[in-house]
Amino acid sequence: MRYVIYARKSTEDEDRQVLSIEAQIFELREFAAKEKLEIVGPTFVETKTAKEPGRIKFAEMLSFLEKGKADGIISWHPDRLARNSVDGGKIIYFVDRGLIKSLKFPTFWFEPTPQGLFMLNIAFGQSKYFVDNLRENVKRGLRQKIRNGVWPGWAPVGYTNNLKTRGIDIDHDKALKVRGMFEMYATGAYTLHSLANWCKENNLRGNLDKEMSINTVYKILQNIFYTGLMKYRGEIFEGAHEPLTSKKLFDTCQEVMSKRGKQKEIRKHNFSFLGLMKCKCGASITAETQKGFIYYRCTKKKGLCKEKHFLREEMLTDQIKSFLQKVSLSSQDTEKVLAVLDSEQDKARQDSQAEIGTLKRQLETIEAKLQKLLDVYLADALSTEEYAAKKQSLLFQKGALSEKIADIEQRGLSWLEPAREFILSLHQAAKLIETENKAEMTTFLKNIGSNHILENRQFKFSPKTPYDLVAERGEATSPDLSFPNWCRGGESNTRHDALQASALPLSYHGG
Repeated sequence: MRYVIYARKSTEDEDRQVLSIEAQIFELREFAAKEKLEIVGPTFVETKTAKEPGRIKFAEMLSFLEKGKADGIISWHPDRLARNSVDGGKIIYFVDRGLIKSLKFPTFWFEPTPQGLFMLNIAFGQSKYFVDNLRENVKRGLRQKIRNGVWPGWAPVGYTNNLKTRGIDIDHDKALKVRGMFEMYATGAYTLHSLANWCKENNLRGNLDKEMSINTVYKILQNIFYTGLMKYRGEIFEGAHEPLTSKKLFDTCQEVMSKRGKQKEIRKHNFSFLGLMKCKCGASITAETQKGFIYYRCTKKKGLCKEKHFLREEMLTDQIKSFLQKVSLSSQDTEKVLAVLDSEQDKARQDSQAEIGTLKRQLETIEAKLQKLLDVYLADALSTEEYAAKKQSLLFQKGALSEKIADIEQRGLSWLEPAREFILSLHQAAKLIETENKAEMTTFLKNIGSNHILENRQFKFSPKTPYDLVAERGEATSPDLSFPNWCRGGESNTRHDALQASALPLSYHGG
């Protein structure tokens, strides 16, 4: 009889007590020497789990046997050969066909007889039962962990796994930067690519110390974990971890992302400002290259157009930069404004216990509904899909109420978060002037205004409030750079925010 050696050791939990590959090979060779078994061919070493079919070395070994180059297999135990019904069936089928005449195990007896095949089948069945039972135990443990509000996997960027408590803690070195990513993206002035570059500039790396790719940034901005909730197997659960961002800010980011979700047409030429504006006559603006320069002109698809044509891209860029100067905020002033916003949060606390009491009673009602919903589900009165949908709706309501309570306890500063986003967008304007990134200029202008037209070779548009007020202030001959006296606990309407924003200190290039 000629034998081949097969050794397998995966990194799965159930294999932790199994001998290492080196130990298996040593024991098997020693066993073969004692039993005077002839070993031929290569030693087949597998480092993949046997729970699922598809092992490469296992397939190579069967092919080796099928070609008649060996008559049997030496392995540590039948569970090294198979832990699934497909691979176990292949071994038994090879024995039936006579391709495997002998199987040798130091810890298991086998003979190619009906009784031997029966016992081998039982051994394979026990191996599969062990794997299936272990899988269910692990799943049950994970489900209980998630019900307790603890994420059962690796913590996302901004958090860290606490190996002692088995919980999720905030990574204070990264948490502020991750929150900053949400705030910047919510302004609409930043793309995923620019945020990935921002992470690189600010040394924000992943938990495995890898650079933040565009895909990683995209996943972070879509991960509901940062709001204090957890999505596990399609179901929403409350997390015991501290949220890094509010649900409102998270939803704003999703809105911005959905608006950019449409796949852009791939153009032969990359004209940065194409699609930004229309001609005064209502027709679209097209672009073309002449003698090495890019020109923008009316397509004249609306009939006769009296507008002057052919505006060079350099002149258009200068006009756009001229507007950006009026609404730009330097890094120094940005830090100054953000610092005062933070101090305002500590100064403007108000006594709103009555309203908080009302909201807490509503919160108790939601919690009672959640418990009742669970009772109905356990009584088999609801399907899993119906339960998950109703539970998600109630959890979102509960999260919204909790955020309202937190806002009121922090003096009801509903304007604070939009103000931060607005300040960051003004700082983005200053950065666009420095970098001259025309594609991001287009995105920025679309987000802060509407009705972009080209009239008499002049770029015009209608900035949203409060950008229009800031732009008007930026045209002053002697800009007021004194720091504004922010309104404490004021109402949160657009006009009120605009009046506050119009008092912002502006940074002028060369001024």
